[in-house]
Amino acid sequence: MGIEEYGGGQSQSDVIVVTTNDVPGFRVDRVIGEVFGLTVRSRHVGSQIGAGLKSLIGGELKGLTKTLVETRNQAMDRLVEQAKARGANAVLMFRFDVTEAADVGTEVCAYGTAVVISPRA
Repeated sequence: MGIEEYGGGQSQSDVIVVTTNDVPGFRVDRVIGEVFGLTVRSRHVGSQIGAGLKSLIGGELKGLTKTLVETRNQAMDRLVEQAKARGANAVLMFRFDVTEAADVGTEVCAYGTAVVISPRA
């Protein structure tokens, strides 16, 4: 598997997503509020067995890594869709939260503050 399969981040979108409080060269015209994208992925038995065996000898669990990247990207895509639906063109203070969901899967929440920004004059 190539490195592109392990990368994440924003796909092409008209919504700017940043982890910072502001976007250099832009001003915040309106704060819309919190937005989030959520997904829960279950683990399948094969990956759990493979992860258990791999943990005996050490090393990266590539199958689980790839699944987590896909899950985070899906959560981020949902965040962007919610921001667009609410009229935002940017999300500030973007973060991920990852938790176990009742021992059956992993919950990934992408969240931030939806805003309307415009270039500074």
